Amino acid sequence: MAAFGHTFPFYTGLKPIFPMDTTLAVIIAIFLTALVTFIIILPGIRGKMRVFWLLRVVTSLFIGAVILAVNFSSEWFVGQVSTNTSYKAFSSKWISADIGLQVGLGGVNITLTGIPVQQLNETINYNEEFTWRLGENYAEEYAKALEKGLPDPVLYLAEKFTPNSPCGLHGKYRLAGHYTSATLWVAFLCWLLANVMLSMPVLVYGGHMLLATGIFQLLGLLFFSTATSLTPPCPLRLGTATLHTHHGPAFWITLTTGLLCVLLGLAMAVAHRMHPQRLKAFFTQSSGEDPALEWNPEEGGLLSPRYRSIAESPEPQDIPLSEASSEACCKKEHPREPDCTL
Repeated sequence: MAAFGHTFPFYTGLKPIFPMDTTLAVIIAIFLTALVTFIIILPGIRGKMRVFWLLRVVTSLFIGAVILAVNFSSEWFVGQVSTNTSYKAFSSKWISADIGLQVGLGGVNITLTGIPVQQLNETINYNEEFTWRLGENYAEEYAKALEKGLPDPVLYLAEKFTPNSPCGLHGKYRLAGHYTSATLWVAFLCWLLANVMLSMPVLVYGGHMLLATGIFQLLGLLFFSTATSLTPPCPLRLGTATLHTHHGPAFWITLTTGLLCVLLGLAMAVAHRMHPQRLKAFFTQSSGEDPALEWNPEEGGLLSPRYRSIAESPEPQDIPLSEASSEACCKKEHPREPDCTL
């Protein structure tokens, strides 16, 4: 048995646990790859344009990454407590453990970590997820957890979110998750449109879409807060302590990003009204053009042909003709007249 690391043959040990959600890891990796790629080509941008492009790209990638990450995050409503509680059903043995509860838009995540991890000749380190997304059945997942014989604290918290629980947590959190997720997807589409329009001469519409991005994020927070506050909180008693929940990091970072998008959108709208030339200079760095020309970002800008102003157009001049050419021209016009003079 020593060859198997003090484990029984044909029985595998604990499965390795990835330190974070794989979906969040993929999202972060994609946006970090885009950021690193931009940083590599950043030295090829000249002068002040380098700073402006860095601010634009970093801010845009941050907003997009946050909108996608919080949509799959399980830290919208969180709580954690250290307590002494029963470990298994039909057993009088208790354990000392940290119990965590994370509620997301698509389900709940429950963690149980022993203090210390090795207790009762077992490794107490559980991380269980129960989902209620479209096409998935929370009640069936809870029934499978009962068949697996998970520890009592995990089953107790999971039972509070079942459809038949008197607490009613399943209905309000599931409804809040569906509406909030839908509004966040709309915010992500507005973010994509804002990036496209800010890369074109329609800067004012890009600012409007950025403002819409922030409004939909704040609207999602309103749906989540309203739906979760419809019923009084359900007491979660675990052994000698009570688990209290509060808004998690995903909620607050969404609020921060939504306010940032609203402020940026309003700033662009005001700049378009007050100083359209400066707004154009910030996004295109074409400050060397003639300031007498009025630039309207709604009329095509860089995609429209540039016509000369009246000041640039040359004045009409009279070009004198020579005597020989005048006589030839006169003969062509009046061939029968013998003498044609100017």
